[in-house]
Amino acid sequence: MAKAPKKHDFKPWPPGTRTHFGVPTTDRDFPDWHMTPGTYIAGREHLDDLDMLAIQMEEKWGRDRLRLLVDRDLRERFDRQRYKTNQAIWKGNLQDVKIEADRMMKAWRALDRAAEAAGAHELAPEVWETVTPDGTVVAVVRNDVDARLVVAQGRHVEVYTMSEVGRLLANYPTLAAVKASFPGCQVERVSGPPRDPLDAIPDSKAPIDDPMPF
Repeated sequence: MAKAPKKHDFKPWPPGTRTHFGVPTTDRDFPDWHMTPGTYIAGREHLDDLDMLAIQMEEKWGRDRLRLLVDRDLRERFDRQRYKTNQAIWKGNLQDVKIEADRMMKAWRALDRAAEAAGAHELAPEVWETVTPDGTVVAVVRNDVDARLVVAQGRHVEVYTMSEVGRLLANYPTLAAVKASFPGCQVERVSGPPRDPLDAIPDSKAPIDDPMPF
């Protein structure tokens, strides 16, 4: 059994070194809500709820479409709240994450209600959407008949039928072989389209000029 080190064996860690329970990890500047397992778990619970709601909204309205279905004022408030939520995730403490995540959920629901009140058409269940690394929205449908159900709504959408997907896979045997070798593997989710205003401010420390959009 290893002996516990004597008190004088401990040396102070260099300034700025992050520790967990006295064990040095990294000098990277993590947000405060990452500093202990408890605060990280608590923050993730709120962000998981937010992520699930965002996924529900995308399944209902389409990828990056809902914010384009509401008026300019509400869309601006929504984007401002997204900015504040990102700031809390990147730079905030646990309380910041809880507050802004809850406000972001209110923002999603406000857009949902506004789109329904405006009579906007939901995404047809026959249409499955994703987005490519360059931000292009891709809609996959069964056939040419279902392709008529695709709604662009201000977005650039490329539509593929299942027969076209089959031909594409036939031209990429390496990709097909990887999928066959690793059943259940999937492509990672990628970022949204370049038209998103928050893409221009990836990691800003500047505060936004409104205290509570939602």
